[in-house]
Amino acid sequence: MGAPGGMPDMGKLRRDESKVRLGFWPKMRKTLGHVPFAEDAIAAYYCATDSATPIQVRAALLGALAYFILPIDIIPDFVVGLGFTDDAAVLLAAVTAAKTFITDSHRARARAWLLKEQPGRG
Repeated sequence: MGAPGGMPDMGKLRRDESKVRLGFWPKMRKTLGHVPFAEDAIAAYYCATDSATPIQVRAALLGALAYFILPIDIIPDFVVGLGFTDDAAVLLAAVTAAKTFITDSHRARARAWLLKEQPGRG
């Protein structure tokens, strides 16, 4: 829960940011080709780590990305056909809320990363 006045809990923000910075890229590489929302997740990462993004938006995106990289969640990732549905729902909600802050530049960087990691994509 955020602090009074709409400001995010800075302790949680720092913990989420630390988890995301350490675990996001390994999780993306491990799940590449298995998650249909990879481009949105990567664009959200670039937006969340962009100092120009408002702190409340960064907090929401980092929280959603931290949930994505957690090894244990409501529906375990290894459950075929369902494993990433909860991750997708959480991330979609955060990306939708942050859509005006996820820039064309964030999306272009996400596509470039995906093309580098999956050369046959696109």
